Amino acid sequence: MTDLAGKTLFISGGSRGIGLGIARRAARDGANIVIAAKTVEPNPKLPGTIHSAADEIERAGGRALPVACDIRDEAAVASAVAAAVERFGGIDILVNNASAISLTGTLATPMKRFDLMFDVNVRGTYVCSQACLPHLKLSAAADRNPHILTLSPPLNLDSKWFAPHVAYTMAKYGMSMCVLGMAEEFRGDGIGVNALWPRSVIATAALAMIPGANEQLDRTRKPEIVADASHAVLTRDARRTTGHFFIDEDVLREAGVTDFARYAVKPGMQLLPDLFL
Repeated sequence: MTDLAGKTLFISGGSRGIGLGIARRAARDGANIVIAAKTVEPNPKLPGTIHSAADEIERAGGRALPVACDIRDEAAVASAVAAAVERFGGIDILVNNASAISLTGTLATPMKRFDLMFDVNVRGTYVCSQACLPHLKLSAAADRNPHILTLSPPLNLDSKWFAPHVAYTMAKYGMSMCVLGMAEEFRGDGIGVNALWPRSVIATAALAMIPGANEQLDRTRKPEIVADASHAVLTRDARRTTGHFFIDEDVLREAGVTDFARYAVKPGMQLLPDLFL
């Protein structure tokens, strides 16, 4: 399979950043994109809404369904999935992109922030997967190559990844554990369940809100590198591609990409490696 034409993607938190990049890349193939995210009204600190994302998707060549959805709410997710199926006839791909971050130590992490990260990252990934899986099974039965792709890191129990931000690491690894378990659980159904993570820090609006991050933006890459890598994974045979923790750069090298300069915010700068690698 070489493209995503006619496929329906359900993307959590896709109103900006990496999620929107993945949506735009799929839209170029003529895919149907469901943007399930919270932002309905413009926010001066975080540009992008479900409606502006839908506009970009349709300009790129896809069909869009913007759905206001807090993925922490099981009923809201069920409603969003039902709307997607009603509009496009099914779901072929789930992208678990939504995530909350706080790079704080134990004493500096309020329980409200702890709960947010676990509710969005772990519960949100689980709820969206659970809601989409019956439709992904139908997609598999129709030989439509269904996938779940989760934006989470490879599992590594080295304590250096936990000490600086125990809560965030646990929350992201919870997403990765969903990949590990569901890949095996649904292997026989022909659903590919994989994770994707960037080699280098990605320039997003959310990153810019982290104290001190703006000073490092010249050493980051654009979301397009993750978007292109996601496209490469999602067009692989789901029956033979499951249970992997992919790194964006490695995926693109396997696809024949040799020049990565176009992904750099400022070509020639030494890149910042992402967390967990």
